[in-house]
This record gives sequence, C-alpha cells and structure tokens, in this order.
Amino acid sequence: MTSEKFDVVILGGGNAGIGVTGPTRAAGMSVAMIEPRDMGGTCPNRGCTPKKVLVAAGHALHEIERANFHCISVGKPKLDWAALIDREKDLIKDIPARLEAAMLKRKVELIRGEGVFVSPNTIKVGERLLEAKHIVIATGSKPRPLPIHGAEYLITSDEMLSERTLPKSVVFIGGGVISLEFGHVYARAGVKVTILEALPQLLPALDHDAVAQLQKESERIGIDIKTSVRIERVEKAKGHLRVFYRHKDIEQFADAERIVNGAGRVANVDTLDLAAGNVEHQNWRIVTDAHLRSTSNPIVHVCGDAVSTTPQLSPVASYEGDIIGRNIVEGAKHSPDYDSLATSVYTVPALASVGLTEKAALEKGLNVKVHATDMIGWLSARTYAESAAWSKIIVDEETDRIVGAHIFGHAGEELINMFSLAMAHNIPASALKSRIYAYPTFSSDVAHML
Repeated sequence: MTSEKFDVVILGGGNAGIGVTGPTRAAGMSVAMIEPRDMGGTCPNRGCTPKKVLVAAGHALHEIERANFHCISVGKPKLDWAALIDREKDLIKDIPARLEAAMLKRKVELIRGEGVFVSPNTIKVGERLLEAKHIVIATGSKPRPLPIHGAEYLITSDEMLSERTLPKSVVFIGGGVISLEFGHVYARAGVKVTILEALPQLLPALDHDAVAQLQKESERIGIDIKTSVRIERVEKAKGHLRVFYRHKDIEQFADAERIVNGAGRVANVDTLDLAAGNVEHQNWRIVTDAHLRSTSNPIVHVCGDAVSTTPQLSPVASYEGDIIGRNIVEGAKHSPDYDSLATSVYTVPALASVGLTEKAALEKGLNVKVHATDMIGWLSARTYAESAAWSKIIVDEETDRIVGAHIFGHAGEELINMFSLAMAHNIPASALKSRIYAYPTFSSDVAHML
C-alpha cells in the first residue's frame, strides 16, 4: 500500500480541527481532514448549539413564570416538546453541509472514516495510508463511561436532544454542566428531576458560593439534588428504571422514566492506537507540552476536547486549533492562555465565571479583596423581577487587578465578558469601577459589584 504525503493530517472535523486549517492553508500547506461523522463535531450537531434551543425555551418559560411581577396575567403554558425538538433539528440541519463546503473552498481534502496510527507519522483510514509532517488529534470527546451495573440502561445528551417524547421523570447521574442545563429545561417543562452527585459539591471546579446560589435556585424550581452519593446499580422496575444509591451510608433508590449519564465527557482517543503513534498517554489523557504537542512525539498536536486538562468548550477548541495551526506554520512559539477564559453554565438563570475561585486565589497566596454581593434587592434586579442575582468579584489588592469573577443571574453570561476583557488587558478594578456606563442597564451595576 503506497503512502500519500501531506503536510498536515487532522483527525476530527470539529471546531478544533477546523481552527487548524486556517493558518496552515493560508501558508499553502497540504491538509487532509478525517471525519467519520457530521462535520462540525459535537458542538453544532449534538451539543451546545442544539442544546441552546432548549435553553431558550427554558428562558421563555421562566419569563412566563415571572409575568405576574410585571402585572401581566397569563395562563399556564403548555410546551409542545416534539415540536421543540423538531425546531432544534431544523435550526442545525444545514450546519454540516456549510462546514464541509467551507473546508472544500479552503482546499482541505476531506476523508470520511476512522483514522488510526500505524506509525509515529502515518495514519491509516480505510484502505489509505496518510504520511504527514504534522498530525493533529482533534477527535473531540464522548460521555464518560460509568462502571456500574445496569449502565446499559442509561442515555446521554445525544438521546435527550433527539427524543420527541417528554418524560415525566428523569434522574441524572452526575452533577455537572449537562445535568444542570438539561435539568433546568426539564424542570420548567414539568418533569420531575433528580440529580445525584458523587462529590460534596455540584460543578466542583467552580466557586463554592456561586454553586450554592445555583443549587438554591435549582431546588426552588423543584429539582431534587443529593451530593456525596455513591451509585450502586440501575435496574428495570415495572415499566420504569430504578437507580440504587448510597447516601449518608443508607441505601436509597430513585425511580424515573429516563436515567441520564451526566458524569461528564472524556477525550475520544481510545480507538486511535496511540501506542503505534508513540503518543504517551494514560487512558484518555494524552501528555502534552506548553505548545499542545505530544511530549513523546512532537509532530503530534492535540486540541479541543481531546485535551483532557482544559475546558471542553467550542470557543476553546477553535482557539487551541488556531494556536496549533500557527505553531505548525511558524514553529513552536505560541502557547494557550486560559487565565481570562470566560465560561458559562446555561441554566436559567446562568452561572458565569472567569479566572480564579476564591479558594484558588487564597491557595495561591494572593492578598485579595472579595466583593460578594446579593443583588436581588437592587433596583435593576427588582425591575426585571429576577429570581436570583448574585456576584463575587475577586481583586488582587496589591495590583488592583481582577483575578476572578463569578456571576449568577443579572445577565452574567454577558457581563462576564467585560471582566474577561479587563483581566486579559490588565485593566485595573478601580478603572472598571469608575467608568460611566449606559444607564439603566445591568452593565451599569458592574461599578457596584466592585
């Protein structure tokens, strides 16, 4: 079998892989992209984009719930779940074709199939051998497997985004982003929702006080949350499913029509034969250097969800892909900076964060001023009848720089970008506080959060 030679071979046609193609094709390099499924990967087809359609419906239901505060009388809303799923599918149906057309216009050779390493610089896909100067692993992620008896009865977010029948009850195993975002939509649609989390805190990577605010609001809308649990098994029981778990050393159970694996996602690399590529790894964790290269095979680069140590987010994938593309063209000179990366959990309302948690700031030995504020009584929150409005801004007192910001409600998913920008460009907290903002807006409250 004769090898075909390319400058760059990319495993995966999602945002990360697409990000690589910009700099490399602009430099005239030959690029092949291998993708076994829809172009675009998880985010536009089975993740953030279709999920936001459901979240938007959750927002509408939330606004209807608050209508009486605005002196508006409305009847009880009725959600047509099947029609909502159809709307979601309609909005995303053209994305793969548009992305494929964009890659073809960029003169990237698209190859359908599963790629595997056969040597440190060669990928086999079908009957083709692709020899490359650079190989990029951008294969995305997949649901974390749960080693419990009865795991075959669990569904994932893929099924939730396609199931046209709204269940009456759902149990989420795991208290991460997927469970909370979908849980908020389901709860507002009248579904009985239970979340079971093994750790003492939901969303353990986020600020403790911020998560406490989210948990309080989640419980207000009827979500039953239990932390520090150990899942024992899942069984069928008279037309429904039953999950047995141990909480405070007492075995309990919860029944539901659907039980969801909400334990997060892991890098989708186990079928690549990394050993043949001389790519050092521990299970799905590939060891990389500061430039996102394999430490054992520097012609192999890793970006997007396949990087197991960074947030699994679409803009992060694109960012890392672009960095790798530039490093391939210019040499290993660019490294990602995640310090001012803004993220958001799209519950209703949303929890947005950037930078350090209070705990992390103290562990780093920083002398910080923590501005924690319950804004529910502020005029802006009362005007819009917010059900929750809270912020915590963490400022390094020695440098007057913001090192962390966490906002729940109060348009936090938008305001967080202002704090991210201030952190990225070293704008002092006092400068942000002294700005004159358009009023009355949620942005004008930034001055009072500091």
